[in-house]
Amino acid sequence: MSTSSIKSMNVRPLEAAVKLYDHFEAREQVKHYYGLLAIYGLVQAAELEAERGDTGLLERCRAILGKFPDEIEHPRYNFPSYTIGGIPKAYAFYKRLMPESGGQVTEYAEEMMTAPRDPEGIMKHRYEPDRNLIWIDVAMAVTPYLLFAGLALGEERYIDEAARQTFLMVERFMDPDNGLLHQCLNFVAPGVFSEDHWSRGNGWGYIGLTELVRHLPANSPHRPQAERLFREMSAALLPHQSERGLWRQEIPFEYSYEESSGTALFLYGYGTGIRLGLLERSVYEPAFRRGIEGLWRHCINEDFSTERSCPGCLCPGEGKEKGTVKAYVTLKLPHRDEPHSFGPFILALTEAHLNGISELKR
Repeated sequence: MSTSSIKSMNVRPLEAAVKLYDHFEAREQVKHYYGLLAIYGLVQAAELEAERGDTGLLERCRAILGKFPDEIEHPRYNFPSYTIGGIPKAYAFYKRLMPESGGQVTEYAEEMMTAPRDPEGIMKHRYEPDRNLIWIDVAMAVTPYLLFAGLALGEERYIDEAARQTFLMVERFMDPDNGLLHQCLNFVAPGVFSEDHWSRGNGWGYIGLTELVRHLPANSPHRPQAERLFREMSAALLPHQSERGLWRQEIPFEYSYEESSGTALFLYGYGTGIRLGLLERSVYEPAFRRGIEGLWRHCINEDFSTERSCPGCLCPGEGKEKGTVKAYVTLKLPHRDEPHSFGPFILALTEAHLNGISELKR
């Protein structure tokens, strides 16, 4: 399919998801947490294509994950599980797509269980342990991995810790005035939260809850709390969707730019909640469909490059501006093909397919 013909064609959500991954892969080696999230989305798309009789994408996913760890040039990671393929490797093992990966998945689940934690039990920055640096991004890094490992191996310790980490973080970072999350604690100064309600940071907390409500067994003791927090956060996000269907970099600040990676994570959660009957369809489906349309029209170009995603953002700013709303909205500006965009976009498009959106239209 030529990119020049996209405007005059209707594209299936799963086709768009794969094209996004293709574009990402053509630009760089897909790794690190944002790359692994894109692979995770691709595996989900592959499962859905296999239901239609096309298993080629599943084989491609196995080949991609088979390169971890030995055929990937690894940087220093905050979470060693990224070395073996992190979330998508654990998910593929759980779904019996890569049964040979059990040893790897177990090894890094055990490492996660003993990683450094703050006094409340939240996993903290491993390279500066004395400062007790905690940040919401960890919910994405830890909860899905331990959840899939626990479900695959029948290891309740992993499932318990998967739920515990996200519950602790969401409750610790939640601003009681609006139900949204701050990104971090102790990065500005001891005992001080960042001032933000950052789009992708809220998405990192929300995806932890989303995976719990998607995959926890019906009789899990953690399910009631997971569903309660998921509903509460879904409701807190809803009033802040823009006219174009997107959420903003500083979610409640109407003059902040529209930010696409957080938007896509929220849509992934909304699609999940609607399908599972956790979110009222009459309330959330219009927002979901408007968001998918906004993502497609305003954030994905004809060549499947991406727009409006915030670059890496951990308590930005210096001096008195560190961790302020001003720093989040002025120092971290979006750019084309920002690598954090691809995973959330792919996940949102898999939910578009699952929620009955058969075509994306320009």
